[in-house]
Amino acid sequence: MSPAYHPRAFLAGMRNVNRGLVSRTRILETMEQGRTRISEISEKSKLGPACVSYHLKLMLHGKIVHVVQTGREGRWTLTKYGQEKLPT
Repeated sequence: MSPAYHPRAFLAGMRNVNRGLVSRTRILETMEQGRTRISEISEKSKLGPACVSYHLKLMLHGKIVHVVQTGREGRWTLTKYGQEKLPT
């Protein structure tokens, strides 16, 4: 049985491989807790900053996240787009 992925971790128009889905799930779950900068997301999700940056840019292209540049580092937020979690 495969692990539970965040519904927004699936990106249209690309192969969604296991490692990418796991990384994006960890990033999205961290962002739902209020983390907004790459350094904070990286620290909390235990992923490297380059990995977080790469997946955030993929999700930006899919309009799942939005970035507002504030100085050198941007603030990332979730958008209303993408699949939603089903209520349990």
